[in-house]
Order: sequence, then structure tokens, then C-alpha cells
Amino acid sequence: MTTFDITNSKQSEEDKALQEALKASGAIPEHIAVIMDGNGRWAQQKGGLRILGHRNGVASVRDITESCAQLGVKHLTLYAFSTENWGRPEEEVNGLMKLLVATLESEAETLRRNNIRLVTIGQCDRFPADIQKKLDEVKALTADNTHMELCLALSYSGRWDITQAVQHIAQKVAEGTVLPHEIDDDMISEHLATAGKPDPDLVIRTSGEFRVSNFLLWQLAYSEFFVSATFWPDFRRDELYNAIESFQQRDRRFGKLSKRHTKSIPSSVIRTLMS
Repeated sequence: MTTFDITNSKQSEEDKALQEALKASGAIPEHIAVIMDGNGRWAQQKGGLRILGHRNGVASVRDITESCAQLGVKHLTLYAFSTENWGRPEEEVNGLMKLLVATLESEAETLRRNNIRLVTIGQCDRFPADIQKKLDEVKALTADNTHMELCLALSYSGRWDITQAVQHIAQKVAEGTVLPHEIDDDMISEHLATAGKPDPDLVIRTSGEFRVSNFLLWQLAYSEFFVSATFWPDFRRDELYNAIESFQQRDRRFGKLSKRHTKSIPSSVIRTLMS
């Protein structure tokens, strides 16, 4: 299995120019999260087993990770395996486990060399011991890397994340170290699996589906969404650039009035509307 390299001279001059134009046209999202969907349907269209789609999806992971690092994205979170995925056929789950180990083994040194830190969120203790061991090895190998953080959401669900946060806070309340009135948004965020990471600025979902699939339910409150009709195994950097261009055109208000609206509406009118 080949590996990506941020400093690889194979990057075309055209792609470098596209990236520079993208960076000049607006802000690059600090945190991009991706719901990688469509592997199974892609394989079915090819007349193969679902695992074929997962295998080909690795190339998309490689290309999107590389291009995000080149663009200066600081956090890339990939929804790789949900808690619901445990309910898939045993043959497919076993194939995914083997693919995960093979990918970690092949990409570990490249992540280290390119200053990318690997982290995980989710119930990784549900994975077989050999996978937990390999994950720990790669995370330890890349722990001091600072260019970009690649986060794999493995055996993850947003409901589980919120539930475990509530349980930890409830335990502190029971112990008397936290009072109920002290619980606020920040405290809940600090007890989520993503504690210490910024919420996603941009969420990309492939395969044309319009749902969040139990992914980062708390963290996506003000994220911008981009839905691509492309199945994940065919998703490449040109589609990523389209998503970022769309993001740059959004008016991110976070529940407030935009600056252009507040400039155009007299303050007296705003006060009347709010009264």
C-alpha cells in the first residue's frame, strides 16, 4: 500500500496554484469533519463485495489528509466506524478490522515524517486487542507532531459521547465537587471525547445523504455543512476544494445578526424589533 507525503514533488503545479488561490480567497477552516459515506454502494455498482469499497476508500483518506495538511487545516476528523457499524455482517466487520490494521501499519511512518498527530475518539476498548495495540503505537509515535491533528472517530456515536459526559459530570455532582448550577456549555464540552479541540467549522458528507448519522451531535451546533453526491471512494481533493469554496461564501452568524445586516438596519429599528 502506497503512502502520501506532504512534501511529495508529485504534486502538480496546477494543484499548488489551486491551493494558493483557495487560501487567498478566504479563510481555510481550522477544523474539517468528514462523514465518509457510500463505500458499500460504490462497491455494489462495481459488482463487488462491500469491503472493496472500504479498501478503495483508503485512497480517499490519503488524498484528503494530504490536501488538508497542505492547505493548513489544523484538525481533520474522519468518521471511520460508528457504534452502529458493529451491527453489520461479521464478514464485513472483520474485513474492516484487518483493513484498519493494514492502513495503520502502512501509514504510521508517513504520519510521523509529515508532522501529523493521530488521535482517536470513541469506544476503542471494544476493538480487538491487536487493533488497540496498533492504535496506541501509532498515537505514541506521532504524539509530539504539531502540523495537523488527524482524528479517527472509531466505535463512536454522538449520543454515547453526550451520555458519557453527563455521567462523568453527575459523578462529580454526587461527590460534591461540582454544584448543579455550575454546569454549563463549557463544562459539558470539557467532558466530551473532543475536549480541547475546536468544534468543526465545516462538515462534509459524501454520497448525497442529508443526515448527521449520530456524529458529533453536540459539536456540530454551528458547523457549516457541505453534501457531495460523490461516493467516498471517488471523493478527491477537487471536491474538497469545492466544499471549502462553499464554506468561504457562507455568512457565519452563530445565531447573531451578520455585520452587513447590522450596518444596514438602524439601531432604533433593531431595538423596536427586539422589544
